[in-house]
Amino acid sequence: MMTEIRENSEPAVRGLLDRFFRLSENGTGIRTEILAGVTTYLTMAYIIFVNPAILAGAGMDFGAVFVATCLAAAISTAIMGLYANYPVALAPGMGLNAYFAFVAVPQFGGDWRTALGCVFLSGVLFLALSLSPLREWLINSIPRSQKSAIAAGIGFFLALIGLKNAGIVVADPATLVTLGKFSAPALFAAGGFVVLAGLAARRIPGAIIISVLGVTALAVLFGMQPFEGVAATPPSLAPTFMQMDLAKAVQAGFVTIVFVFLLVDLLDTAGTLVSVAARANMLDADGKLPRLRKAMVADSAATIVGAMLGTSTTTSYIESAAGVNAGGRTGLTALVVALLFLASLFLAPLAHAVPIYATAPALLFVACLMARGLAEIEWDDMTEAVPAVVTALAIPLTFSIASGIGLGFLAYAAIKIIAGRPREAGGSVVFIALAFALKLALE
Repeated sequence: MMTEIRENSEPAVRGLLDRFFRLSENGTGIRTEILAGVTTYLTMAYIIFVNPAILAGAGMDFGAVFVATCLAAAISTAIMGLYANYPVALAPGMGLNAYFAFVAVPQFGGDWRTALGCVFLSGVLFLALSLSPLREWLINSIPRSQKSAIAAGIGFFLALIGLKNAGIVVADPATLVTLGKFSAPALFAAGGFVVLAGLAARRIPGAIIISVLGVTALAVLFGMQPFEGVAATPPSLAPTFMQMDLAKAVQAGFVTIVFVFLLVDLLDTAGTLVSVAARANMLDADGKLPRLRKAMVADSAATIVGAMLGTSTTTSYIESAAGVNAGGRTGLTALVVALLFLASLFLAPLAHAVPIYATAPALLFVACLMARGLAEIEWDDMTEAVPAVVTALAIPLTFSIASGIGLGFLAYAAIKIIAGRPREAGGSVVFIALAFALKLALE
C-alpha cells in the first residue's frame, strides 16, 4: 500500500515542480537542476569559511557570523529561486565584506553595529530603487569603463587583503609595503593559490573550497591550527541577530558608507544577473533581462535580511554561472543551493579550524576574476582609460572603495570636460564628482 502511494506521489511532485518552475518550458529537468544546484554550491561554499574570518576581524562573533552567513545565503537564494525563478545564488559579497570590516567599522570607531545599520539602510534604498524607474537610469548612467574599473579595483583591494593575511606582503616604514618572510603560512597560502588556479583551469567544481580546506589540512597536520571536528550543533546567532544600530547609522558620516554599499551592490547585482542570464540564453530579443524587477527585489531583500541576521551585504554571485553551465535554468537550481547552505549550518567546527591565511588563495583568485573586467575598457580612448586606471588603483591604494570611486569619477568628469566632451560625462557622474570634491575640501 505504501509503495503504491509513493509511486503515485512521485509523478505528482514532478508535475508540481515542472509547473511551478516551468522546467519543460526552459528545456530542463529535475535531475539537471539538482546537479546544477550542487555545482553552484561547490563553487561558492568557500564564503561560509571566508566571511566569518573577515568579519571576525571587525570584532564580530565568529560563530554567529558563520550562522548568519549560512542563513543569509539560504534565505536569499530561496527568495531568488521561488520569487524570480532564476538559477542565481546569493551570499554575503566578497569585497563588500572587506569594505565593511576594514573601512566602515573603523570609520565608526570599531562599532560594527552601526556598520550593520548602514548595510540595512542600503538594502532599503536598493529595494526602493528596484521598485522604481530610477533603477535602470542609475545603472545606465554609470559609464561602462567605470563599472569595469570599480570591479577590478575591488578585486585588487581583496588581493591586498589576501596577501596581507598570508604574510606575503607586510608594512614597511620606508616603502609602505614590502615582501614578507616566506613563513609556513605564506608558503601554504602561495601553494594553495597555485593549486586553486590549476584546478580552476581544469574546470573542476569546488576548486576554491578544495584549496581552502587543503591549506587548513596542512595547518592542522603540522600542528599550526587546532581541529575540533567537522560537524556539530550550530552556534548561537544571538550575538549578531538584530544588532544593527539604525539610530547611529543615520547620524553624520553615514551617507558615504551607505552610498558605497548601495552602488557596489547595485552594479554587482545588475552585472551578475545579465552575465548569468546571457550564458543561459535567457535574454529577450532586445538583450534585456526578463523579470529584472523581481530579481532586483530579491537581491535587495537579501541585503536587508542579511543585515538583520548579522552579516555584510548579501548579493548575487557570479559563481551561479557554473550551475548554468551545468544545465541550470530555473529557480529549482537556486532552491537546491539554498538547501545545501542550510545543511552547512552544522559545519561550524570545520569553519573554526580554517586559519586566516587559508582564505588568502580564495581572495587572490576572486581578485583575478574581478580584474578581467579591465579588458572591456576602451584603451584607445584616453578619456575612458585614464579615469578607469585611476579608479582601479585608487581603491586598493587608499584602502577605500568610496575614495577610489570618488577619485575615479572626479578624474572622469574633469578629463571629459577638458577634452571638450562634457556631455559624455553624464549628470550622475558629475554630481558624484562634485560631491566628492566638496568632501575633500571640507576635510
